[in-house]
Amino acid sequence: MKLVLRNALAAAAIVSALTLSFTAASPAAAATPKDMFVMATFLDEFTTLDPGEVYELVPEEYVANTYDRLVRVDLKDPSKFNGDVAQSWTVSPDGLTFTFKIRPGLKFHSGNPLTADDVAWSIQRTVLLDKGAAAVLQGIGLTRDNVLNNVKKIDDTTVSVTTDQKYAPTFVLNVLGAWPASVVDKQLLLSHQKANDFGNDWLRTNEAGSGAYKLVKWTANDSIVLQRFDGYRLPLAMKRIVLRHVPEASSQRLLLENGDVDVARNLSPDDLAALTKSGKAHMSAVPQATLLYLGLNVKNPNLEKPEVQEAMKWLIDYNGIQSNVAKTTYKVHETFLPEGFLGALNTNPYQQNVAKAKALLAKAGLPNGFSVTMDVRNGYPYSEIAEAVQANLA
Repeated sequence: MKLVLRNALAAAAIVSALTLSFTAASPAAAATPKDMFVMATFLDEFTTLDPGEVYELVPEEYVANTYDRLVRVDLKDPSKFNGDVAQSWTVSPDGLTFTFKIRPGLKFHSGNPLTADDVAWSIQRTVLLDKGAAAVLQGIGLTRDNVLNNVKKIDDTTVSVTTDQKYAPTFVLNVLGAWPASVVDKQLLLSHQKANDFGNDWLRTNEAGSGAYKLVKWTANDSIVLQRFDGYRLPLAMKRIVLRHVPEASSQRLLLENGDVDVARNLSPDDLAALTKSGKAHMSAVPQATLLYLGLNVKNPNLEKPEVQEAMKWLIDYNGIQSNVAKTTYKVHETFLPEGFLGALNTNPYQQNVAKAKALLAKAGLPNGFSVTMDVRNGYPYSEIAEAVQANLA
């Protein structure tokens, strides 16, 4: 089987992440100001800033800092939720309708008041836009046909959301606490609306939130600059946050060593080891629910065959990739639900077995294999894992 690599936005292999953030150990000559936070990361996923359209990891984090939601998961206990714009909520006896009371006195970055009308319209907007983010809200039965009836402003401080069937309340709150339910400034977006697009074209490069930080500047594939929203209801230590696009792990390490960034997010195991040895940075390791996976396009007549899909699972040297490419940053995890989530399976049934894979390819009518192109993100660990997968399949 021949695999041709092509740099693009995609994923690579089946592993789960251990977040390893390195922060500068001591002040350097070029150290950033104490009230300014600078992170070296990847920004190549950004194609839009609209929370109703975003569907990638770092853009979701941008949304989390610039927009509020009804609720947020309690990070210390993910089974619990804290109110965000909602100060309280109740569930109807039949378990279908969730009613939220909105905090008084909230304002958007524009200065416009945040009301229940904005909350209801924001959820309706994401569903009616029907971009990728809408799939999350469809999980509780909100569709273009029913969302106007199922998501309602009751009064200026009350919103109700009715699901299509009874779900676990924690599931519904998780959905309504996710980025597609971010509260956007209805008045501002309608002023920029074009051809009934709900302000989508404008919001792709602008911001209309009420979150802790407001957008100062976004330069595609270069940087994002956020400024503290002084009208926010909670105290904020950092006055400014800067995300810098630095695709090379070695460049991230150099910036960290020189004090030009506070955190380097995508360092390789070699960079991590060198920094630890030098004593120039502190390392903190935290498990993260991030999976790297190989996605197959089943419109390809070869890849749509179940035997081929199974064969590819038996061709990957998972332990070799973990040991040689991502020794301290990822570990093997072969099931789709991340470790730590309720219902996650931590068994890893697959290992490299070329004979079994060849038999499956023969059964699929492809005894001599075939060629296919894989799109892969440019940067660690994606390119390195993709090259390993390419060698495995060959």
